[in-house]
Amino acid sequence: AYARDRWPVANHAMREGSLVRGLPGAIVQPATYEAVGAVLRFAGERRIPVVPYGLGSGVLGGAAGGTGELVLDLRRLDAVIEVNERDGLATVQAGINGGQLEALLRDRGLTTGHYPQSLNISTVGGWLACRGSGQSSSFYGSIEHLVAGAKLVTAAGNLIDIKAEPRRSTGPGLLDLFMGSEGTLGVFVEVTLRVFPVQALELRHAVALPDYRTGLEVLRGLTRSGLRPAIARLYDEHESSYRLRGYPAEGRKVICMLTFAGIPEVAGAEARAALDIAAAQGGIDLGEGPLLTWERLRYDSYSARHMAAGRFMDTIDVAARWSVLPPLYENARTDVLAVAPGAEFGAHWSHIYPDGACMYMSVVLPEAPPELQRTWHETAWESVMRRCLDAGATIGHHHGVGRHRARWLREELGDAGFEALVAVKKALDPRGIMNPGVLGL
Repeated sequence: AYARDRWPVANHAMREGSLVRGLPGAIVQPATYEAVGAVLRFAGERRIPVVPYGLGSGVLGGAAGGTGELVLDLRRLDAVIEVNERDGLATVQAGINGGQLEALLRDRGLTTGHYPQSLNISTVGGWLACRGSGQSSSFYGSIEHLVAGAKLVTAAGNLIDIKAEPRRSTGPGLLDLFMGSEGTLGVFVEVTLRVFPVQALELRHAVALPDYRTGLEVLRGLTRSGLRPAIARLYDEHESSYRLRGYPAEGRKVICMLTFAGIPEVAGAEARAALDIAAAQGGIDLGEGPLLTWERLRYDSYSARHMAAGRFMDTIDVAARWSVLPPLYENARTDVLAVAPGAEFGAHWSHIYPDGACMYMSVVLPEAPPELQRTWHETAWESVMRRCLDAGATIGHHHGVGRHRARWLREELGDAGFEALVAVKKALDPRGIMNPGVLGL
């Protein structure tokens, strides 16, 4: 179990009865911050590689400890330390399950506002390590907006305490340095999250639109008008087809799902303004039905059933400016569909910003001999990453880098940027024990 995370390459190998990297050397389960430090000092003295492990929900091989490493399983660090309703803060240990934390907060009328698809199979520390983003990020923000403070242990076994404050101007942000580092610079052991009252009202609307380009204009219009939808998800024709089935779309080919939350006066005004923007682009309000269906399935993973049927499924998350998204989508779609006869490609746009959005692509490769599927998969990824880099888009929005995406990181950051990252790595982890290979380090 500790030899892999949910990296599709590892799942594919497992289906064929093998491991993509082999077995770890040992699994250690510390229950205190001091024990984490002792383990890292022990590993550093002996130059033993260490792979921090939460719940293994990553999809890019960032927690695949399979070449004799020491796997640092953090799940015993799962306590809720304090919930401060006055300040709107919850301090928890980093190994706590995200879904269990959300349930505990809901009992008190509170929420993290962070709802990744992996909510029930991920840890809070993993959210920070991969710089994650939840399905309501357009309203609450991504994880970097939700974290007020944290404690982490460096490769030398030292505890860094980044105190929870509303904001600070005391030099470069240490939180930003460690968030997204995927266990290559240190190990999160405690996190203080901003938490929010559960919203008094949530209004749901699914809108049918003529095509995805029109839909992108609607999303852009929302952000440029200052509206903050709790959910904003636009699907392409492929992913819209079954969601529109049974609804009076009148020839519209794509669906956009929107929710607005808050006090009734504000949520209602935002919903009306959003529907006006959509109507001006030919949108038809289908009501809340499609959204209710999506909400029932929002935390489900689709890859297992494709794997069980002999197919190979993967997802690719990127982000780009509004002007870049249409050609990037067209080129990526063309490239992936050309990889193999019977390949499927779908996309949706979510996590919207004033200047652009996340584009989340699903790739399904048909049943074939394993070697051929691996070649197709490699070709699809190479094509999409190349399209992103050439267009000036970012190659990752919320899944992180792991091992799989590491080969393109230098080009993403530029030589000087990547070498700056290498210098930070050498300073904080001079013996190179922390998750070697991840981020290309």
